[in-house]
Amino acid sequence: MTDLLSAVLKAHGGTERWDQFATVTATIVSDGELFAAKGLPKDLQPRRMTVDMHKEHASVRPFGSPEQCSEFTPDRIAIERADGTVVAERPNPRASFRGHTLETPWDPLDRAYFNGYALWTYLTTPFFAIMKGMGVEEAEPWNESSTERWRHLRVTFPDDIASHSTVQDFYFGDDHLLRRHDYHVDIAGGFAAAQYVYDIDEADGIKFPTRRRAYLRRSDGRPDHDHLMVSIDLRDVHYF
Repeated sequence: MTDLLSAVLKAHGGTERWDQFATVTATIVSDGELFAAKGLPKDLQPRRMTVDMHKEHASVRPFGSPEQCSEFTPDRIAIERADGTVVAERPNPRASFRGHTLETPWDPLDRAYFNGYALWTYLTTPFFAIMKGMGVEEAEPWNESSTERWRHLRVTFPDDIASHSTVQDFYFGDDHLLRRHDYHVDIAGGFAAAQYVYDIDEADGIKFPTRRRAYLRRSDGRPDHDHLMVSIDLRDVHYF
């Protein structure tokens, strides 16, 4: 574990506190150009997200209709009714995105898969970095402005964890709290994203951002503020 990662984990609540819980829940509202590009209708309905903290599993409800939810693991995505009846499912879902571009339409299972892995990543940041198989190194700092220089952790994800891309970059302020998260969205043509986070809150001793804004990332590493690809607002976060 790098010195920076140790400081980051402590700033976000510490591993001792994190290990006391198994599940995190949050109410989410998401929007952005990505969903429009995928042919999905605008939908600002609040949904309840449930994420396992120590293994990759996530669920969101309602999904598609009030009595349905999504069930995500890296090797299966499904839409199920409250009684467990399977409405639709897809094993090995990552393979179905081969050849996709940014404009390739998504079906409900595609969106459920994206929601599942993305929110699992966000709601377990930065603690997933100490899970088995994760590679973590401190990389060159980022000059956000003339007065802000953010330290930088580069994380390499193992094959058995689904996320945006294998290599992702996380930037932290002087307080060691998350400021920005960079990645490529491999399942949508691999476009580069710079996701900024805001309004850090705390629940049950764990700190987390309540607003995320992911922009197209230009070749110079700067965000293209004309293209807000995904926005996510979180509230009512609880750990169990």
